Amino acid sequence: MKKRLLILLLVWTKISAQNLPETGISGVYEVMTAVKDGSFAVRYFNEFGFTVRDSAVFSAAQAKELYGVESKLTSYRLQNGEIDSHGLLRIWVWETPTGEGVGYAMPETIGQRMAVTMTHDIIRLVDVYKSERANGQRWLPIDPIFDDPLKVNVGKKIDFFNRPVGVRETAVYGDWFTHVFFQRYGYDIPGYGTVAASSPLKSSEFTHHDFIIKGDIDQVTRYYSEALGMKPEQKEHSIDGDWLKGPKQVFQMPDGYSHDYRGFVSPNNICGKLKFFVPRATKPDRSDHQRVGELGITAHSFYTAKLEMVYANVQKMGIKSTKILKNEFNENAFVFVGPDGATWQIIEKKQTRHQPLLKLETKFNKN
Repeated sequence: MKKRLLILLLVWTKISAQNLPETGISGVYEVMTAVKDGSFAVRYFNEFGFTVRDSAVFSAAQAKELYGVESKLTSYRLQNGEIDSHGLLRIWVWETPTGEGVGYAMPETIGQRMAVTMTHDIIRLVDVYKSERANGQRWLPIDPIFDDPLKVNVGKKIDFFNRPVGVRETAVYGDWFTHVFFQRYGYDIPGYGTVAASSPLKSSEFTHHDFIIKGDIDQVTRYYSEALGMKPEQKEHSIDGDWLKGPKQVFQMPDGYSHDYRGFVSPNNICGKLKFFVPRATKPDRSDHQRVGELGITAHSFYTAKLEMVYANVQKMGIKSTKILKNEFNENAFVFVGPDGATWQIIEKKQTRHQPLLKLETKFNKN
């Protein structure tokens, strides 16, 4: 186990040493999802521990200028517990949505976005969604599976007193939001998922985000490091597939299936990580509906104190963006769509109350 942790530390050190622009970029700050009924969506996410911290209204003219959507917009910013540095939620209610979005779709549909949350009771969550499905709601809960991504149990005697260490994870595919949930056993990572006591469903802020995209994964995602200053997990992508127990279950991989994978993390926060997947077999493509103005998850945000620098970096890479404008919360921001089809809002923010951790540390326990 010590050898494994040393390897992880060396990989982390190598990534940190890469020549990245010092943009001060955060981890993913918010996931934005557009809904038909804002009151229901706020009530729904209250059950996960998210509460409204701000709300605002944009006129159709203002929304057209920043988002390219000529529709009045009502916006709610929600935060889970005391975590305001990453993993927030923005609910958009368009007076006139431009489409139904990616919608209810099979796992790894191109254009799909998935928001990942830690929980202390994954079985309870799956039972709740199975009940909703039985009620005719469009939710597809996947049975949770236990895996050992850190390979801690390899070569060890596992019994009642020497309990397995690992993660139980699942996905719940939905019409207007797709969740991934995970529960840790035998270890913790401070700063990577914080469950507030007030969370009815014992769930944290969003810890990371999954994107199902298409194209050359190295080429379409390189702007995350070259323009935004994110640390890539490795120089080029890896190939994941049905030989990995966790991903096989969560993504419902058939035998013989694989996908290209690439991940990025902010140098300023161990949380708010990005994970990208390109299917290596034919999958439905609904990426034309992955755009602001449609329903469902259509955008995400970062913040930085160096907004002008990030704006210049994006322009240098030939990525078209809006001008720096005021968003609906009166923050300086600009919006662009990356080569991977992801829409980003970069917000000017100098600090948060919660201080994110910069060092990834695994602490083993006896649970």
